[in-house]
Amino acid sequence: MSFRPGYQGSRSADALGQAPRRYLDPRDGCWHTQITQGEAYVTADENEVLSTVLGSCVAACIRDPVLRIGGMNHFLLPEGDGTGDVMRYGVHSMELLINGILNRGAARERLEAKLFGGANVIAALSGIGSRNADFAERFLMDEGIAIVGGDLRGTAPRRIQYWPATGRARQLSIATDARQLLQQELQEARVERQEAEQENDVELF
Repeated sequence: MSFRPGYQGSRSADALGQAPRRYLDPRDGCWHTQITQGEAYVTADENEVLSTVLGSCVAACIRDPVLRIGGMNHFLLPEGDGTGDVMRYGVHSMELLINGILNRGAARERLEAKLFGGANVIAALSGIGSRNADFAERFLMDEGIAIVGGDLRGTAPRRIQYWPATGRARQLSIATDARQLLQQELQEARVERQEAEQENDVELF
């Protein structure tokens, strides 16, 4: 875990030297923290808003409504072979987020979640958005964590804002992010294709 003045965040051990982007917005007096691909973040700050932009990726927003502690992750693929950046994968990302909340005193039986993303934005991704969405729902069901809201699948990208203290969430237009998101989705398509090719390699002895 990594702790820095003014916030509480949890990230993979590989990325302890970097913090999520965070700024104080004078319009609402809240801290706004941007969660990007491969990050998981937990906060107990009543005045903190978490946000992310999603295409085929999925973000889980999980909280303990009694302690008002919660967080968000953002993952690229359901699961991988254990090599490379493990934070790209939903299994590691979900475990990191849940453990980060529990480590701050939350009770597992009280946890509730909202899931967003999993859109099939471009055909080259071969339904990865739907697979991410299926994985997230199945993972939380297996963990006994209630899904109380969210918005999954479809074809439209999303910008999400989430208030862990209250559980409020909303979707915003992402017209200004469209070009960057398309580039990210195309990169994801290349990653998916490369991993599929590696999985099909066979060595005979």
